[in-house]
Order: sequence, then structure tokens, then C-alpha cells
Amino acid sequence: MERVGVGLLGSRFVSGIHAEAFKQVPRAEIVAVASRTEEHVRVFAEQHDIPQWFTDYHAVLEMPEVQVVVMGIPNYLHAQVCIEAAQAGKHVICEKPLCITLDEADRMIAACKEAGVLLMYAEELCFTPKYVRAKQLVDEQALGDLYLIKQAEKHDGPHSPWFWDVDLSGGGVTMDMGCHAFEYFRWMLGKERRPTSVYADMGTFVHQERTRGDDDALIIVEFEGGVRGVAEESWAKPGGMDDRAEIYGSKGVIFCDLLRGSSFHTYSSVGYGYAVEKAAATTGWSFTMYEELWNYGFPQEMAHFIDCVADGTAPLETGEDGRAVMEMVWAAYESAGTGRKVALPFTPPAWAKKPIDLWINRPEASRRL
Repeated sequence: MERVGVGLLGSRFVSGIHAEAFKQVPRAEIVAVASRTEEHVRVFAEQHDIPQWFTDYHAVLEMPEVQVVVMGIPNYLHAQVCIEAAQAGKHVICEKPLCITLDEADRMIAACKEAGVLLMYAEELCFTPKYVRAKQLVDEQALGDLYLIKQAEKHDGPHSPWFWDVDLSGGGVTMDMGCHAFEYFRWMLGKERRPTSVYADMGTFVHQERTRGDDDALIIVEFEGGVRGVAEESWAKPGGMDDRAEIYGSKGVIFCDLLRGSSFHTYSSVGYGYAVEKAAATTGWSFTMYEELWNYGFPQEMAHFIDCVADGTAPLETGEDGRAVMEMVWAAYESAGTGRKVALPFTPPAWAKKPIDLWINRPEASRRL
């Protein structure tokens, strides 16, 4: 079996997840990794048995044995690197969020189409085993007609320092994790059902010293047919990751805890190495994950994308999906900044350079600090 050559761009937290996920994808072979810090990328390559490493990602784009690149890099670099990768003839897997502006999204999509390469949007919730099974039940009408979906993802903040800097990330927790919920809603309901409005309330409640961005947000998305999606996103919750969904219909309901049902309870007076993502301590009682990547859907996601590259099939999650999510992110910050419901489709004002500008550059009374 001929394997698809993969180049990783980035060597921090999410790239480690990507590297581990690809180890479970028989059709893929990671042949190179690039990251700006030499010591870090060298150690990363050694840890994951990657034969070549570089401090300039252009070297990876020049490798003929690389057919697809995976972008685990800061948000503000997504558009530039994606376009360059497409021009080099590489398929692109882009970690969420797709980019920062809708113009960037359009240019990324256009560049990949012009080059005849795939632009695949890495939203792992659409591949998570529990959620996939829940969608099967929704699709077979086990819950009747849906009227409400809730998705919550909460922890005490991102791993990468750049994400606290809104000039590099484009936003706070809504940008970082609201994007998960928005695509989860679209996927669960069926992408033909369009969102019609967004209403958001957000604030900086805990991390005022670290960021100008929002660290807790409540967002309501209305869809055609009256279905509501409620996103609860937080960087302000201690004690490790909390990731769950609720789906309500006229004939049933699903409660789905992504992590607690895939863990066991542990008590340790001295602590231990790793419990679950974002858990700062393991002394006392904790819940300990096993097969975490599989339960999150990362290997399944990457296997699907590699199949798309190898077989020439369309991906479940595309650049167009990433753009639709970005439009909802922008609308959420507009809603939080103005205190009103925002209709979709939404065109950002020309003065805003990134989504969070619509919140932090509005009157102070509209912000919770």
C-alpha cells in the first residue's frame, strides 16, 4: 500500500496530537516537521520518529514526498501558509479556526481550488465516536424534531502563549472553542439548514492580567426551522477539560459527556503524570482518561482526510465549512459588542481587522471585565 506523505507545520501542543493521531493511520507517513524554534522541533522530531525537521516551513513545501501538510500554527499565519502550500501543490489540513477574517477564508478556498488541492477543515467533534453515534440517532429520527442543541467546552485556558494575544489569535474563547460548537451545530442539524442569527454574551472574568480576550462566553445560534444551538465556552474553569453536549427533540433527548464516560476515578495523595487535557493537578481525586485521542476522534479525522487525498474523495469538513464558522464567530463578537441579536449572513465592518475588534473596540459599558 502506497502511503500518503505528511508534513507537519508546528511542533507545539496540537501538533503533538496530530503526530500521535497519524500513528494510528496506516495510509499516512509523517516525513517532516517544521517549526521556528530549532531546539523544540528537533526534540519533537526525535520523540515522534520523524525523519526530517526544519525551522523554515518552506523546506517542507518543497519536498516532493510530502503530499499533504497539517497546519498546527498560530491563527494569524493560516491564510499565508495555506495559500503558499496550495501553490506548491500540497493538500492542506487546517486546524481550527480556519483563519481570522472572511477575506482570508475566501482567498484560502480560492487558492486551493485554483491549485486543484483539497482544503480540509480539522473539526474533530464531527469524528468523535460518541457524537457520531448521537448523530446517527438524530438522523434516524430517534429524537423526533429537534428544537435545542447545547455544546459546552470548558477549561482554564489554552496551552499556547500566542492565543492569549488577540493580535495573533483574533479573539478569545469564542474564537478558540466557540468555533467547535458552531460547526457541531451545523453538522448535527445538517449543513443545508442555515443559521439565521447569533446572540452572544461574553466577558473577561478570570484572566484579565493575561488577555484582552473573552475567557467565558454564552452564545445562542438560531437556525432555520426554529432550532436553537447554545454554546457554553470557557477558559475560566479549573480542574481539567469539561466537554459535553445535549440534544433535545420532540420525542427524546441525548446527554453526552465526552470525557467522564471514558475515564475512571483515581485518588492519589502524591499525584501522577497525566490525567486529562488541561488538568493542572492530579493530587486528591481526579478522573483519568484512557485512549484520549480516540475518544476525541483525532485518528478518525486524520484517517478520513488521508483517504480523501489518496482516493480523490470529498472531505466531510471543508474550507467552506470553516468559512461558515468564521462568519458566526464574527457575528458573535458583533452581538457581544452591541448587546443585540445579529442576523446572518453577516458582513463585518471595514474598520474591524479581527473578530474581537467588534467587542474590545466598542464602548466599555458593553464589556464585562
